[in-house]
Amino acid sequence: MGRRKKEPRSVHRAKIAAAASELFLKRGTAAVTMDEIARAAGYSKATLYVYFENKEEIVCLLTLESMKTLHGCISAALAGAETVEAGYGGICRELVRYQREHPLYFRMALERIDVSFENCDVLPEERETWQVGEAVNAQLGNFLRAGMAQGALREDLEIIPTILLFWGMISGLIQLAASKEPYIAQAAGLSQEQFLERGFRMLYRSIARKREVTA
Repeated sequence: MGRRKKEPRSVHRAKIAAAASELFLKRGTAAVTMDEIARAAGYSKATLYVYFENKEEIVCLLTLESMKTLHGCISAALAGAETVEAGYGGICRELVRYQREHPLYFRMALERIDVSFENCDVLPEERETWQVGEAVNAQLGNFLRAGMAQGALREDLEIIPTILLFWGMISGLIQLAASKEPYIAQAAGLSQEQFLERGFRMLYRSIARKREVTA
């Protein structure tokens, strides 16, 4: 216990959050108690409350980390992409990797994020989560605008609705491919990768600028 006191507060919070994330992934946030988190992290319940006031604060920290990871994935996808279609493909691949490597984060990124900060009890992590989310939207908005300016994407796209619709459709496609993999293989004769590639291409065609058909 003496060694713990010498460690920065952030180290303790990270250890507790990591233990909580494993429990949340297996059983969901609602079913997990602070007692269980304390045991999993190797802390007494009293010590746990030194670093987190309640479970909501742990969830908020993990949600923030999920959004930061998402922001990093989008940045990696767009870095060095030579065409709009290549950038789109990179985003899709990064989101697949995000779901596979961070399933809890992926789930949290889909859940409700508070957008009202009039309440003085809002946690700093909640405000930062919103800010990171807005940074992600700005990245995607710039990507869409550039694609429209280059003539690769339709000129009538509304930026924010398009971002939200595609986030819902792409994330839903990724979740479906993961949960229904055996059925997709049996019914459609497609591997998970093939199914995703077809879905991603279909979605891209819905926003790509239609070219004149030549004989």
